[in-house]
Amino acid sequence: MPITLIGYRATGKTTLARLLSERLGWNWIDADVVIENRAGKTIAEIFAEDGEPVFRDLEADVTLELCMQDNLVLAAGGGAPLRPESRQAMRDSGHVVWLQAKPETVLARMTGDATTAQRRPDLTNKSALEEIVHLMDEREAIYRETAHIEVDTESKTPEQLVDEIFQRLGLFENQEGTP
Repeated sequence: MPITLIGYRATGKTTLARLLSERLGWNWIDADVVIENRAGKTIAEIFAEDGEPVFRDLEADVTLELCMQDNLVLAAGGGAPLRPESRQAMRDSGHVVWLQAKPETVLARMTGDATTAQRRPDLTNKSALEEIVHLMDEREAIYRETAHIEVDTESKTPEQLVDEIFQRLGLFENQEGTP
C-alpha cells in the first residue's frame, strides 16, 4: 500500500518522498515528473498548449495508476486531490499525509528553486503570494478531507519530518525496511 504525500507546491513532497522511500526500502515517484514524461513537455507547456482541463485529466489518470502500486511513496501534484476519484483512490489505497507550510514559506521555497518558474505555470492572475494564499485557502477543505494525517513542515528538518511521519502513521522498520 502506498504512502501519498499531498499539499501545496514547495511543502516538501518530493524531498520527503525520497527520504521516506530510503528509510522504507521502497520506490518513490513524483507524479508531476510522470505526467511530464508522458506528455513530452513541462507542466507549464501542457497548461499553455493544451489547457488546464487536459492537465487535470492526465494528473487524475497518473494518480489513479500510481495509487495501485505497492511499496511506493508518491509525491502527488498539488492539485491531484481536486478530483473526487483521485481523493478516493488516495485514501482507499494507503496512507495520505498532508504537508503544510505558511504561504510566505512556500513563496520563499519557490523563489529559491530555479526550476519552479520553468516547469510550473501561474494558476491565477494574482501576485505570487496572493495566488498561494488564495489556492491554499481554496484547497484546504479538500486536503483535509483527503489526508489521514497533517504534518507542519515549517520548523523541522526533513529527517525530523520523516521521523514524525513514521511515528504518526504507526510505521516501524525491520531488516527489510518493510513497515
